[in-house]
Amino acid sequence: MDKLPTHNEVVVARFRPRMRRRWNFKYLSLLCLCGIYLTAQSTSRIVFVHDESTSLPAHAEEALHQCKMLSVKPGPPDNFHRRSQSDRFVKGTPPTLLRNASVWTGDSAGYELRDVDILLDKGIIKFVGQGHQGLLHGYSNLVTVDVGGKWVTPGIVDMHSHLGVDSLPFLAGSSDTNSLKGPILPWLRSLDGLNTHDDAYRLSISGGVTTANVLPGSANAIGGQAFVIKLRPTIERSPSSMLLEPPYTINDTQVDPTLPPRWRQMKHACGENPGLIYGNTRMDTFWAFRQAYDEARKFKEKQDDYCAKVFTGRWDGLGDFPQDLRLEALVDVLRGRVKVHVHCYEAVDLDDFVRLMNEFHFPLAAFHHAHEAYLVPDTLKRAYGNTPAIAMFATNARYKREAYRASEFAPRILAENGIDVVMKSDHPVLNSRYLLYEAQQAHYYGLSADLALSSVTSVPAKVLGLDHRIGFIREGYDADLVIWDSHPLAIGATPTQVWIDGISQLQNPYVSAKPLAFQTAPSTPNFDKEAAAAIKYEGLPPLSTRSPTTSVVVFTNVGSVFSKIGMEVQQVFSASSAGLGVAIVKAGELICYGPHTTCLHYVTSNEVEWSDLDGGSICPALVSYGSPLGLEEIHDEKSTRDGVVLDPLVDRIPGVLNGSEVIRAVDGLLFATRDALLAYRAGVTSAVTAPASNGLVAGLSTIFSTGAAHGLQAGAVVQDVAALHVSISHRWSGSPSVSTQIAALRNLLLHSNDGTPFNQAAKGEIPLVVETANVDIIVSLLKLKAQVDTNTSSNIRLVISGAAETHVLSKELAAAGVGVIMSPSRPFPEDWQSRRILPGPPLTNDSAISTLLDHGVTVGIGILEPWSARSTRFDIAWAALESDGKISKAQALALASTNLEKLLGATAQGDLVVTRGGTILDFEAKVVGVISQSRGLFEWI
Repeated sequence: MDKLPTHNEVVVARFRPRMRRRWNFKYLSLLCLCGIYLTAQSTSRIVFVHDESTSLPAHAEEALHQCKMLSVKPGPPDNFHRRSQSDRFVKGTPPTLLRNASVWTGDSAGYELRDVDILLDKGIIKFVGQGHQGLLHGYSNLVTVDVGGKWVTPGIVDMHSHLGVDSLPFLAGSSDTNSLKGPILPWLRSLDGLNTHDDAYRLSISGGVTTANVLPGSANAIGGQAFVIKLRPTIERSPSSMLLEPPYTINDTQVDPTLPPRWRQMKHACGENPGLIYGNTRMDTFWAFRQAYDEARKFKEKQDDYCAKVFTGRWDGLGDFPQDLRLEALVDVLRGRVKVHVHCYEAVDLDDFVRLMNEFHFPLAAFHHAHEAYLVPDTLKRAYGNTPAIAMFATNARYKREAYRASEFAPRILAENGIDVVMKSDHPVLNSRYLLYEAQQAHYYGLSADLALSSVTSVPAKVLGLDHRIGFIREGYDADLVIWDSHPLAIGATPTQVWIDGISQLQNPYVSAKPLAFQTAPSTPNFDKEAAAAIKYEGLPPLSTRSPTTSVVVFTNVGSVFSKIGMEVQQVFSASSAGLGVAIVKAGELICYGPHTTCLHYVTSNEVEWSDLDGGSICPALVSYGSPLGLEEIHDEKSTRDGVVLDPLVDRIPGVLNGSEVIRAVDGLLFATRDALLAYRAGVTSAVTAPASNGLVAGLSTIFSTGAAHGLQAGAVVQDVAALHVSISHRWSGSPSVSTQIAALRNLLLHSNDGTPFNQAAKGEIPLVVETANVDIIVSLLKLKAQVDTNTSSNIRLVISGAAETHVLSKELAAAGVGVIMSPSRPFPEDWQSRRILPGPPLTNDSAISTLLDHGVTVGIGILEPWSARSTRFDIAWAALESDGKISKAQALALASTNLEKLLGATAQGDLVVTRGGTILDFEAKVVGVISQSRGLFEWI
């Protein structure tokens, strides 16, 4: 905590109980207590003066204390770092010694320590360094953990979470994120809705998250007060016992008057969310802000006037200190005692809020989301008091208009402008278990390694005002640590143990072996040109490809080549001890690969373009499935979407559709969307997309090229129809029952006319893809498949998509020949139907994907939202890395290529992807080109 300016310092004395003595003694006592009064507006000293003709009221001592405390800034007591145990220490917790650790400390002057020991005791870090003989004197029940050189970091701090208020699984009875009672609600507190039974606590801890700032939602301009919690279960089992440094009055009515106050947290929001909820424009929202702060300012002035009278002894007619529960939190904002967190996206909103801060003279902790902050760093620096931090996603974007200009290079650009960067989850928008993955992606796109790790540890701790105890590995800090199975910036890094307050959180953790190279931070690609273009084009840089200068391209220093052999992916070349290889592409065809001597005879002229892949790779292009990629540009803007098909069970189907027409996605395709083009540049060259639906029948999916400019371009539509898609689930109150949905599907499969899509699916002519997560529904579907197969003497090509609970039926699915598309690839217990997930290491030995593959089920992976298509390469890499060697690189590639083609009835694609610096599965690699045999061309990315 930075030292406060001298003119703002106030020494608070301990008050003694009132005693019945003569007034002159009481007056002298008060005079000593008061000393010098410092106003918030001036450094001038005002001497306490008492009018002898006025007797002191009974509440004088209390009033004096209240007034004096108004100018005391929050922070830890002066003796905090002399504490011998944490206020959160649990009696009986044994001391723990971590030996032989590689430590990332969070300190700017020497982030990394090697081969050191860390002693944890009484809930705090007692020692960091080379252990000496006397270090362990007196410890009889010491637990010793040999870290074996693995990385240890501070516990991850999630600065934007809705854990406990937007609980998992989602149930109406535990939805406490937003109040809709009005746009200005500073008196509400997330603590009052904190659910201790959220299934996500355990999952988040297994991802290394130890602390979270639980914010109210963003439906309101001022949504209420946030609270910081530690995620571990407590003996008391109450929300209050999870709090980290709450205001003293939260847990106790007896407050030590010598202590400075603690930081408070508050949520604000601007832009689309509060506007849409209340039907307001941005002008309305900011007028609401100004009204609220003007009222708070007037009340603050009323308090200040009262205190001026107290300090000058004008007690006559002076009642109690002015207080108002509606306004007290906003008044504290104006006094600089609240960390304000503002949900704001666009330049207009950021600029509006900076003006608001300067008008009412209060600082801001952070702008959250802030997708355009990287475009206006100078605006941020004009903020009152300090430059706010920016809390952001790595790649989550374009889901609404104000997120449209987001850039994956924003973290590095902001850091280059000297602005603190925080990566956050907005859990459950993103699963906070994988918050570290956000930092990994920021690092991949150019944020330095130390700043990437700081963005989920020390920086959020500082922004929250808690960097005196969390976010670092320092002696005297809370014993919140994580041991990782690989370098924390390596893809798939997973905790092997987590400590919160010195208490280990993972019982019998499961660990997957990782390659030795993963103990080092990845050397990520150079994206300087792309980052510059993001600024130049204000977030919308051109995403076009370019053709080579010649018809022949020779790639040197090739590390590996993967190819489709039938419907399987195999590694057909790997660099040997003799050196890296060569590959030659001509007219969109890979005509040779292998050692240099094997292929050089193909180079017969000087009309050749050479490219050094620096150990890179060539592999089959990836396929995206599961999101409305190609059917929408901005999800929340209806004019940019194909729309949602009608549900035959609840909607009135227009007569022009004859009541039974199945919708085709190909008829609504939108080409050259930014998410599609970004996916193409990341090696995902085709997508299987079904019509968007909220009901039983979605329709017929199509396969299209993600790099195509329009639908008439050669190869734009790869396949008009791929599969028939339906969805079976518990949806909303009043929707048809699951049994009704199953009955309707049975009727459609058994009684549709010949040649119609459901008839074709019943005969096995096209796949039937059923979107569902629940194991009980899947059992009903297996029974239905058996019934239809018997009646038609055919074999339904049934595929379960979503599939969160399919691992329970791995054996039965394999026996029935039913395939599975895990979507998302790392299951998330979002609702009651998907709560029985197999989370994978460190909580379980196997993941859902590896379990299904072990039983012989054909498995592909999918995504939920179009923006994540570009990260498919990392999803399959993660699946392989957490399988403990059961899934090879070739099998990982198949998860998003040949397996999806098999399951979805897709014609095998011949596109190949070229990467520089490693394989498409590696953080070190960058996609640099696409070889398209079907179009007879090669394109540089």
